[in-house]
Amino acid sequence: MGSCFSSSKVSGSNSNTPSTTTTNVNVHHNRPSTTTTTTTVTSRKQEGSNYNREKGNINTKNSHQKQQPRSSQQNVVVKPNSRRQSGGVIPCGKRTDFGYDKDFDKRYTIGKLLGHGQFGYTYVATDKSSGDRVAVKKIEKNKMVLPIAVEDVKREVKILKALAGHENVVQFYNSFEDDNYVYIVMELCEGGELLDRILSKKDSRYTEKDAAIVVRQMLKVAAECHLHGLVHRDMKPENFLFKSSKMDSPLKATDFGLSDFIRPGKKFQDIVGSAYYVAPEVLKRRSGPESDVWSIGVITYILLCGRRPFWDKTEDGIFKEVLRNKPDFRRKPWPNISNSAKDFVKKLLVKDPRARLTAAQALSHPWVREGGDASEIPLDISVLSNMRQFVRYSRLKQFALRALASTLDEEELSDLKDQFSAIDVDKNGVISLEEMRQALAKDLPWKMKESRVLEILQAIDSNTDGLVDFPEFVAATLHVHQLEEHNSTKWQQRSQAAFEKFDVDRDGFITPEELKMHTGLKGSIDPLLEEADIDKDGKISLSEFRRLLRTASMSSPTVRDSRRNVAL
Repeated sequence: MGSCFSSSKVSGSNSNTPSTTTTNVNVHHNRPSTTTTTTTVTSRKQEGSNYNREKGNINTKNSHQKQQPRSSQQNVVVKPNSRRQSGGVIPCGKRTDFGYDKDFDKRYTIGKLLGHGQFGYTYVATDKSSGDRVAVKKIEKNKMVLPIAVEDVKREVKILKALAGHENVVQFYNSFEDDNYVYIVMELCEGGELLDRILSKKDSRYTEKDAAIVVRQMLKVAAECHLHGLVHRDMKPENFLFKSSKMDSPLKATDFGLSDFIRPGKKFQDIVGSAYYVAPEVLKRRSGPESDVWSIGVITYILLCGRRPFWDKTEDGIFKEVLRNKPDFRRKPWPNISNSAKDFVKKLLVKDPRARLTAAQALSHPWVREGGDASEIPLDISVLSNMRQFVRYSRLKQFALRALASTLDEEELSDLKDQFSAIDVDKNGVISLEEMRQALAKDLPWKMKESRVLEILQAIDSNTDGLVDFPEFVAATLHVHQLEEHNSTKWQQRSQAAFEKFDVDRDGFITPEELKMHTGLKGSIDPLLEEADIDKDGKISLSEFRRLLRTASMSSPTVRDSRRNVAL
């Protein structure tokens, strides 16, 4: 039996205030390409939300609980970022009123202990009024020495409330407190961890069909988190539980102890997570929502072949593998796995986060989509971000993107068709101002003002009819870095075709006259030409045009051309 709390946690941190902790990463020792090792991460978590479990050759435990290492483990050194409580000092948790309900004992009866961490215990409990069984995490206030520990508990409750109602997230019921404890009441999941299901399969492998069902549920969680400005930061099989033991039981994401909200345009600078699932950009200390998708890519690889894509006996070796090497798709069983599945995994395990599929894009991939309902695909944060960015681009960038968009084929447009359909609520083939407002409002951290929404629609609406049709939408939302990374040959062809829409005489350059002819703009064309004409020869070459396209994407470092923009 398991509760909807993961049984393993590596670390937690804040992007602004990292402190160093050495902690354990738990994996299977006797499985191909796996071992039990340690990793060094930055940590700010004091409160342990999980319980410890030892089962067969699997050893998962709370990273903050001091235990003697097993023979299959290296020594684990734990350096909590809290000072010991000294005489006469009242811990911050004891001095804090969390604002939670105070009648836990009147509403629930505590039952069987499921497990424990350094600061918390997880129990089965019974609702006295309904008889329903729930999972209760009981956290000792006396152990919350510093204010940051209190913040961690409050943030976890805030995250669970934000994700309440999602079918693939453990359900949060309520939070309580008394003088000594905080209680978090959640859904009880009795189907065990995804990790156990993997190990129970023949050769620790899922069939492609069953793997796609599992992966689709994980991606839905990631997409929902990202729309809330939330990054999970520790997606791994141990942190997904099944509601019941039934084979078709829904999968539930749990353990948001490392999760954190990220401000628009910012990156996390700390290193958190589990070594085998950590994304390259996390190790480079510049990570965001894309890191969750990488982790799901690693899980998918494991589901399909029973091995980890990046393996070494030491944490340094694992990190080097993640940063430098590509997964092996030549060893068995990969030759017998579909090309669609391999394409999917490869597009999730792209080292450049700008070129990696987003969670919503991945849900549109044919391999995941097969048998799935396209209407279930959530809004893509990158599509919403690209629309916000489009208004900031110069007119030349906008024209270049429209030219590039016109060269794409049906396969390349499939995910954008899903996104257009999701925004076009009345299904009349165009996006109105109200539909645009509703879509942008779902990217919760931005809190877009009405006037800004109108400005964005007008920038995308090239024919000025007050509506956005699909070609206009594609131009504003396509992912240039992905086009270049996923198929370089096709990128060369597409970008050249877009270039030739301007280069009328095919002499290999876009002249001011050709630029004026294509754009229909009146007056001086010099401001537009200046932006792309790097060598200042008075015309735009193909390489300069491609450079212009590359900077016109969601993940451009910054848009520096706003001062040169021609008025819309």
